[in-house]
Amino acid sequence: MKLRIDLSLFIGLLLLSLMGLIILYSAANQNMNMVFAQSIRFVIAFILMFLLAQLPPHRIKQFAPWFYGLGIILLLIVLGLGEISKGAQRWLSLGLFRFQPSELMKLAVPLILAWYLSEHELPPKKRVLFIALILIMIPAVLTAKQPDLGTALLILCAGLGVILLAGLRWTTILFCLIILGISAPFLWHHLHSYQQDRIMIFLNPESDPLSKGYHIIQSKIAIGSGGIMGKGYLHGSQSHLQFLPEHTTDFIFAVCGEELGLMGGLILMGLYTFLIIRGFYISYYAQDTFSRLLAGSISLMFFFSVFINMGMVMGILPVVGLPLPLVSYGGTSMLTLIAGFGLLMSIQTHRRLVGN
Repeated sequence: MKLRIDLSLFIGLLLLSLMGLIILYSAANQNMNMVFAQSIRFVIAFILMFLLAQLPPHRIKQFAPWFYGLGIILLLIVLGLGEISKGAQRWLSLGLFRFQPSELMKLAVPLILAWYLSEHELPPKKRVLFIALILIMIPAVLTAKQPDLGTALLILCAGLGVILLAGLRWTTILFCLIILGISAPFLWHHLHSYQQDRIMIFLNPESDPLSKGYHIIQSKIAIGSGGIMGKGYLHGSQSHLQFLPEHTTDFIFAVCGEELGLMGGLILMGLYTFLIIRGFYISYYAQDTFSRLLAGSISLMFFFSVFINMGMVMGILPVVGLPLPLVSYGGTSMLTLIAGFGLLMSIQTHRRLVGN
Protein backbone atom coordinates (compact mmCIF):
# COMPACT_ATOMS: atom_id res chain seq x y z
CA MET A 1 0.00 0.00 0.00
CA LYS A 2 1.38 3.37 -1.07
CA LEU A 3 1.86 5.93 1.72
CA ARG A 4 -0.10 9.04 0.79
CA ILE A 5 1.83 12.06 1.96
CA ASP A 6 2.34 15.62 0.76
CA LEU A 7 6.11 15.93 0.72
CA SER A 8 6.13 19.74 0.79
CA LEU A 9 4.00 19.87 3.94
CA PHE A 10 6.00 17.11 5.58
CA ILE A 11 9.37 18.79 4.96
CA GLY A 12 8.03 22.16 6.14
CA LEU A 13 6.58 20.65 9.32
CA LEU A 14 9.76 18.67 9.97
CA LEU A 15 11.98 21.76 9.64
CA LEU A 16 9.67 23.80 11.86
CA SER A 17 9.57 21.03 14.47
CA LEU A 18 13.36 20.74 14.52
CA MET A 19 13.76 24.50 14.89
CA GLY A 20 11.18 24.40 17.67
CA LEU A 21 13.19 21.76 19.55
CA ILE A 22 16.37 23.82 19.16
CA ILE A 23 14.69 26.92 20.58
CA LEU A 24 13.05 24.88 23.36
CA TYR A 25 16.42 23.43 24.41
CA SER A 26 17.72 26.91 25.11
CA ALA A 27 14.46 28.22 26.60
CA ALA A 28 14.37 25.24 29.00
CA ASN A 29 17.93 25.99 30.18
CA GLN A 30 19.29 22.93 28.33
CA ASN A 31 16.85 20.57 30.06
CA MET A 32 17.02 17.44 27.90
CA ASN A 33 14.07 15.88 29.70
CA MET A 34 11.76 18.56 28.33
CA VAL A 35 13.23 18.24 24.85
CA PHE A 36 12.88 14.45 24.96
CA ALA A 37 9.26 14.67 26.13
CA GLN A 38 8.50 17.15 23.35
CA SER A 39 10.21 14.89 20.80
CA ILE A 40 8.02 11.96 21.85
CA ARG A 41 4.94 14.15 21.37
CA PHE A 42 6.15 15.07 17.89
CA VAL A 43 6.59 11.40 16.97
CA ILE A 44 3.06 10.57 18.16
CA ALA A 45 1.64 13.62 16.35
CA PHE A 46 3.37 12.75 13.07
CA ILE A 47 2.11 9.16 13.25
CA LEU A 48 -1.43 10.48 13.71
CA MET A 49 -0.88 12.86 10.79
CA PHE A 50 0.20 10.01 8.50
CA LEU A 51 -2.83 7.92 9.55
CA LEU A 52 -5.26 10.76 8.84
CA ALA A 53 -3.62 11.39 5.48
CA GLN A 54 -4.59 7.87 4.38
CA LEU A 55 -8.30 8.53 4.92
CA PRO A 56 -10.19 9.86 1.89
CA PRO A 57 -12.00 13.16 2.51
CA HIS A 58 -15.45 11.61 2.17
CA ARG A 59 -14.64 9.30 5.11
CA ILE A 60 -13.47 12.25 7.18
CA LYS A 61 -16.71 14.03 6.33
CA GLN A 62 -18.73 11.11 7.72
CA PHE A 63 -16.98 11.35 11.09
CA ALA A 64 -17.33 15.14 11.41
CA PRO A 65 -20.67 15.25 13.37
CA TRP A 66 -19.52 12.51 15.74
CA PHE A 67 -16.21 14.23 16.44
CA TYR A 68 -17.99 17.53 17.12
CA GLY A 69 -20.49 15.84 19.44
CA LEU A 70 -17.70 14.09 21.35
CA GLY A 71 -15.89 17.41 21.75
CA ILE A 72 -18.97 19.12 23.20
CA ILE A 73 -19.47 16.27 25.68
CA LEU A 74 -15.83 16.52 26.79
CA LEU A 75 -16.14 20.29 27.26
CA LEU A 76 -19.17 19.75 29.50
CA ILE A 77 -17.26 17.13 31.49
CA VAL A 78 -14.37 19.57 31.94
CA LEU A 79 -16.68 22.18 33.47
CA GLY A 80 -17.78 19.64 36.08
CA LEU A 81 -14.81 17.34 36.62
CA GLY A 82 -11.80 19.01 34.98
CA GLU A 83 -8.51 19.62 36.75
CA ILE A 84 -7.83 23.15 37.93
CA SER A 85 -4.41 24.64 37.25
CA LYS A 86 -3.36 28.30 37.51
CA GLY A 87 -6.96 29.29 38.20
CA ALA A 88 -8.40 27.63 35.08
CA GLN A 89 -10.40 24.42 34.75
CA ARG A 90 -9.29 23.23 31.31
CA TRP A 91 -7.82 19.74 31.63
CA LEU A 92 -9.08 16.17 31.78
CA SER A 93 -6.79 13.58 33.35
CA LEU A 94 -6.56 10.05 31.93
CA GLY A 95 -4.01 8.79 34.42
CA LEU A 96 -0.82 8.68 32.38
CA PHE A 97 -1.51 12.03 30.74
CA ARG A 98 -3.93 14.92 30.66
CA PHE A 99 -5.30 16.92 27.75
CA GLN A 100 -7.41 19.97 26.90
CA PRO A 101 -10.69 19.07 25.13
CA SER A 102 -10.97 22.69 23.99
CA GLU A 103 -7.97 22.11 21.71
CA LEU A 104 -9.90 19.38 19.90
CA MET A 105 -12.60 21.91 19.04
CA LYS A 106 -10.12 23.84 16.90
CA LEU A 107 -10.50 20.93 14.47
CA ALA A 108 -14.04 19.85 15.34
CA VAL A 109 -15.57 23.25 14.54
CA PRO A 110 -14.07 23.54 11.01
CA LEU A 111 -15.05 19.91 10.38
CA ILE A 112 -18.69 20.31 11.42
CA LEU A 113 -19.11 23.62 9.58
CA ALA A 114 -17.51 22.30 6.39
CA TRP A 115 -19.80 19.25 6.66
CA TYR A 116 -22.92 21.35 7.30
CA LEU A 117 -22.32 24.12 4.75
CA SER A 118 -21.28 21.69 2.00
CA GLU A 119 -24.77 20.20 2.19
CA HIS A 120 -26.45 23.54 1.44
CA GLU A 121 -26.47 26.12 -1.30
CA LEU A 122 -23.67 28.68 -1.12
CA PRO A 123 -23.45 31.49 -0.19
CA PRO A 124 -25.40 30.39 2.89
CA LYS A 125 -28.91 31.71 3.47
CA LYS A 126 -29.92 33.33 6.76
CA ARG A 127 -31.29 30.14 8.35
CA VAL A 128 -28.19 28.14 7.43
CA LEU A 129 -25.95 30.95 8.64
CA PHE A 130 -27.82 31.15 11.96
CA ILE A 131 -27.36 27.43 12.62
CA ALA A 132 -23.68 27.68 11.64
CA LEU A 133 -23.19 30.49 14.16
CA ILE A 134 -24.81 28.37 16.88
CA LEU A 135 -22.41 25.51 16.07
CA ILE A 136 -19.54 27.97 16.59
CA MET A 137 -20.83 29.71 19.71
CA ILE A 138 -21.57 26.57 21.75
CA PRO A 139 -17.92 25.38 22.02
CA ALA A 140 -16.60 28.96 22.08
CA VAL A 141 -18.76 29.87 25.10
CA LEU A 142 -17.98 26.60 26.90
CA THR A 143 -14.26 27.22 26.35
CA ALA A 144 -14.47 30.84 27.51
CA LYS A 145 -16.12 29.67 30.75
CA GLN A 146 -13.09 27.53 31.71
CA PRO A 147 -11.77 30.34 31.36
CA ASP A 148 -9.64 30.09 28.22
CA LEU A 149 -10.18 33.22 26.16
CA GLY A 150 -7.28 32.53 23.81
CA THR A 151 -8.55 29.14 22.64
CA ALA A 152 -12.12 30.47 22.50
CA LEU A 153 -10.91 33.21 20.13
CA LEU A 154 -9.19 30.64 17.92
CA ILE A 155 -12.37 28.52 17.81
CA LEU A 156 -14.28 31.63 16.74
CA CYS A 157 -11.65 32.44 14.10
CA ALA A 158 -11.68 28.88 12.76
CA GLY A 159 -15.47 28.81 12.57
CA LEU A 160 -15.89 32.28 11.08
CA GLY A 161 -13.17 31.41 8.58
CA VAL A 162 -15.32 28.58 7.21
CA ILE A 163 -18.30 30.93 6.88
CA LEU A 164 -16.22 33.55 5.07
CA LEU A 165 -14.84 30.93 2.69
CA ALA A 166 -18.41 29.81 2.00
CA GLY A 167 -19.02 33.15 0.28
CA LEU A 168 -20.54 35.38 2.93
CA ARG A 169 -21.99 38.57 1.45
CA TRP A 170 -20.24 41.86 2.32
CA THR A 171 -23.52 43.34 3.55
CA THR A 172 -23.80 40.49 6.04
CA ILE A 173 -20.20 41.00 7.18
CA LEU A 174 -20.84 44.73 7.67
CA PHE A 175 -24.01 44.00 9.65
CA CYS A 176 -22.13 41.57 11.92
CA LEU A 177 -19.37 44.13 12.54
CA ILE A 178 -21.98 46.73 13.52
CA ILE A 179 -23.63 44.27 15.93
CA LEU A 180 -20.22 43.42 17.40
CA GLY A 181 -19.46 47.10 17.94
CA ILE A 182 -22.81 47.70 19.63
CA SER A 183 -22.37 44.67 21.90
CA ALA A 184 -18.77 45.53 22.88
CA PRO A 185 -19.74 47.21 26.20
CA PHE A 186 -21.85 44.17 27.12
CA LEU A 187 -19.00 41.80 26.27
CA TRP A 188 -16.55 43.93 28.27
CA HIS A 189 -18.60 43.63 31.46
CA HIS A 190 -18.73 39.84 31.07
CA LEU A 191 -14.96 39.46 30.86
CA HIS A 192 -13.07 38.28 33.93
CA SER A 193 -11.25 41.04 35.77
CA TYR A 194 -7.84 39.66 34.76
CA GLN A 195 -8.95 39.65 31.11
CA GLN A 196 -9.96 43.29 31.38
CA ASP A 197 -6.61 44.03 33.00
CA ARG A 198 -4.77 42.42 30.07
CA ILE A 199 -6.53 44.68 27.60
CA MET A 200 -5.84 47.81 29.67
CA ILE A 201 -2.21 46.78 30.16
CA PHE A 202 -1.88 46.23 26.41
CA LEU A 203 -2.76 49.90 25.93
CA ASN A 204 -0.23 51.04 28.55
CA PRO A 205 2.12 48.32 29.93
CA GLU A 206 4.17 50.90 31.85
CA SER A 207 1.21 51.70 34.09
CA ASP A 208 2.06 48.61 36.20
CA PRO A 209 5.59 47.53 35.19
CA LEU A 210 6.27 45.25 38.17
CA SER A 211 3.00 43.31 38.11
CA LYS A 212 0.39 43.24 35.34
CA GLY A 213 2.64 44.78 32.70
CA TYR A 214 5.72 42.74 33.62
CA HIS A 215 5.25 39.96 31.06
CA ILE A 216 4.96 42.15 28.01
CA ILE A 217 7.68 44.60 29.10
CA GLN A 218 10.22 41.80 29.63
CA SER A 219 9.21 40.19 26.34
CA LYS A 220 9.77 43.42 24.40
CA ILE A 221 13.12 43.92 26.16
CA ALA A 222 14.19 40.41 25.12
CA ILE A 223 13.22 40.86 21.48
CA GLY A 224 14.68 44.36 21.24
CA SER A 225 17.99 43.36 22.82
CA GLY A 226 18.48 40.64 20.20
CA GLY A 227 19.03 43.13 17.41
CA ILE A 228 19.70 41.83 13.89
CA MET A 229 21.77 38.72 14.63
CA GLY A 230 20.89 38.05 18.28
CA LYS A 231 23.02 37.58 21.38
CA GLY A 232 23.92 34.06 20.34
CA TYR A 233 22.34 30.65 20.87
CA LEU A 234 22.13 29.72 24.60
CA HIS A 235 23.20 33.25 25.57
CA GLY A 236 19.85 34.92 26.17
CA SER A 237 19.88 36.72 29.51
CA GLN A 238 16.14 37.39 29.82
CA SER A 239 15.15 33.71 29.83
CA HIS A 240 18.24 32.17 31.45
CA LEU A 241 18.20 34.66 34.32
CA GLN A 242 14.43 34.11 34.78
CA PHE A 243 13.38 37.65 33.86
CA LEU A 244 11.09 36.41 31.09
CA PRO A 245 7.99 34.55 32.39
CA GLU A 246 6.53 31.51 30.58
CA HIS A 247 9.65 31.36 28.40
CA THR A 248 9.08 27.73 27.35
CA THR A 249 5.41 28.20 26.45
CA ASP A 250 3.55 31.41 25.59
CA PHE A 251 6.62 33.68 25.36
CA ILE A 252 9.09 31.36 23.67
CA PHE A 253 9.20 33.59 20.58
CA ALA A 254 10.91 36.23 22.76
CA VAL A 255 13.69 33.68 23.42
CA CYS A 256 14.10 33.22 19.66
CA GLY A 257 14.22 36.99 19.13
CA GLU A 258 16.79 37.56 21.87
CA GLU A 259 19.18 34.76 20.96
CA LEU A 260 18.75 34.51 17.17
CA GLY A 261 17.77 38.11 16.49
CA LEU A 262 15.75 39.44 13.59
CA MET A 263 17.28 36.87 11.22
CA GLY A 264 16.21 33.95 13.38
CA GLY A 265 12.73 35.39 13.70
CA LEU A 266 12.47 35.83 9.93
CA ILE A 267 13.54 32.21 9.34
CA LEU A 268 10.85 31.04 11.76
CA MET A 269 8.25 33.27 10.13
CA GLY A 270 9.35 32.00 6.72
CA LEU A 271 8.62 28.40 7.73
CA TYR A 272 5.20 29.41 9.04
CA THR A 273 4.46 31.37 5.86
CA PHE A 274 5.40 28.42 3.67
CA LEU A 275 3.02 26.09 5.55
CA ILE A 276 0.18 28.62 5.44
CA ILE A 277 0.59 29.26 1.70
CA ARG A 278 0.74 25.52 1.04
CA GLY A 279 -2.47 25.07 3.01
CA PHE A 280 -4.28 27.73 0.96
CA TYR A 281 -2.92 26.17 -2.24
CA ILE A 282 -4.45 22.85 -1.24
CA SER A 283 -7.74 24.61 -0.43
CA TYR A 284 -7.81 26.42 -3.78
CA TYR A 285 -7.37 23.21 -5.78
CA ALA A 286 -9.62 21.01 -3.64
CA GLN A 287 -12.20 19.15 -5.69
CA ASP A 288 -15.32 19.48 -3.54
CA THR A 289 -16.90 22.05 -1.27
CA PHE A 290 -16.26 20.13 1.96
CA SER A 291 -12.55 19.75 1.23
CA ARG A 292 -12.16 23.37 0.12
CA LEU A 293 -13.85 24.78 3.21
CA LEU A 294 -12.00 22.43 5.57
CA ALA A 295 -8.55 23.05 4.07
CA GLY A 296 -9.07 26.82 4.01
CA SER A 297 -10.27 27.00 7.60
CA ILE A 298 -7.39 24.86 8.91
CA SER A 299 -4.94 27.15 7.12
CA LEU A 300 -6.66 30.23 8.58
CA MET A 301 -6.62 28.74 12.08
CA PHE A 302 -2.89 28.04 11.79
CA PHE A 303 -2.30 31.60 10.60
CA PHE A 304 -4.28 33.09 13.49
CA SER A 305 -2.47 30.86 16.00
CA VAL A 306 0.89 32.20 14.81
CA PHE A 307 -0.25 35.80 14.41
CA ILE A 308 -1.91 36.07 17.83
CA ASN A 309 1.04 34.55 19.70
CA MET A 310 3.70 36.63 17.93
CA GLY A 311 1.50 39.70 18.18
CA MET A 312 1.08 39.45 21.94
CA VAL A 313 4.80 38.70 22.49
CA MET A 314 5.76 41.78 20.45
CA GLY A 315 3.18 43.95 22.23
CA ILE A 316 0.87 44.64 19.29
CA LEU A 317 -1.94 42.45 20.70
CA PRO A 318 -3.22 41.82 24.25
CA VAL A 319 -1.84 38.80 26.10
CA VAL A 320 -4.34 35.94 25.76
CA GLY A 321 -2.25 32.91 26.69
CA LEU A 322 -1.71 31.01 23.43
CA PRO A 323 1.32 28.83 22.63
CA LEU A 324 3.47 29.39 19.55
CA PRO A 325 2.51 26.52 17.18
CA LEU A 326 4.98 23.62 17.12
CA VAL A 327 7.57 25.61 19.09
CA SER A 328 6.09 26.12 22.56
CA TYR A 329 6.31 23.25 25.04
CA GLY A 330 3.06 21.29 25.27
CA GLY A 331 1.16 18.36 23.84
CA THR A 332 -2.55 18.83 23.06
CA SER A 333 -2.16 21.96 20.94
CA MET A 334 0.66 20.42 18.93
CA LEU A 335 -1.28 17.20 18.39
CA THR A 336 -4.31 19.12 17.15
CA LEU A 337 -2.33 21.30 14.74
CA ILE A 338 -0.37 18.44 13.19
CA ALA A 339 -3.57 16.38 12.93
CA GLY A 340 -4.99 19.32 10.97
CA PHE A 341 -2.08 19.05 8.55
CA GLY A 342 -2.91 15.36 8.23
CA LEU A 343 -6.36 16.39 6.99
CA LEU A 344 -4.70 18.77 4.51
CA MET A 345 -2.54 15.91 3.27
CA SER A 346 -5.61 13.73 2.84
CA ILE A 347 -7.31 16.40 0.71
CA GLN A 348 -4.22 16.97 -1.44
CA THR A 349 -3.11 13.37 -1.99
CA HIS A 350 -6.60 12.07 -2.77
CA ARG A 351 -7.10 14.92 -5.22
CA ARG A 352 -4.06 13.69 -7.07
CA LEU A 353 -5.47 10.17 -7.16
CA VAL A 354 -8.66 11.15 -8.94
CA GLY A 355 -7.09 13.80 -11.16
CA ASN A 356 -8.14 17.40 -11.83
